[in-house]
Amino acid sequence: MAKEKLNLLESTCVPLPVENVDTDQIIPARFLSSTSREGFGDNLFRDWRFDHEGRPLEGFILNNKKYSGKILVAGKNFGCGSSREHAVWAVYDYGFRVVISSFFADIFRNNALNNGLLPLILPEHEVQNLMTLVTAAPETTVKINVMERKIEIPSSGKSFTFEINPYKQECLIYGLDDIDYLINMRGRISDFEKKRGGLR
Repeated sequence: MAKEKLNLLESTCVPLPVENVDTDQIIPARFLSSTSREGFGDNLFRDWRFDHEGRPLEGFILNNKKYSGKILVAGKNFGCGSSREHAVWAVYDYGFRVVISSFFADIFRNNALNNGLLPLILPEHEVQNLMTLVTAAPETTVKINVMERKIEIPSSGKSFTFEINPYKQECLIYGLDDIDYLINMRGRISDFEKKRGGLR
């Protein structure tokens, strides 16, 4: 399933200064019955966002109108716990395209890259600096260039490079999942087969 292309992104951020956020906190297990990827954003951080009667909890960051944007700045070890892919679906469906943290659980990071969400790793002290900056100044923007593997924070004058698997980088830039990527490779596969004399 093709995703929104992600190459150049400039956005404000939502700070979530909580470490060890697990996938059950991201999307509680009772909301996993759907097999469609759409609609999970409504229940992102459900038990943190709403009370038992479905009323927004004023203290939670996503209910604070000062903060918005396509970038979530999260505490260390984001996406730990069970391997549910629905957690990524929820983050993506809510509208986030990038999550910045100092560490991601491996399964969450791989699921994110497979679903058009960029898990961007920065040193912990830089994540904390960005968290502090965004919390104090919600209008702070961050620029991300996936092609150049670069992140810039214009208001602080800081810039960093980040690592990403080249294949997943290409998938993000062109909005492709694994199946889309293979379909786009049909011409090159066909040319290779012709040069090899066809399949045997």
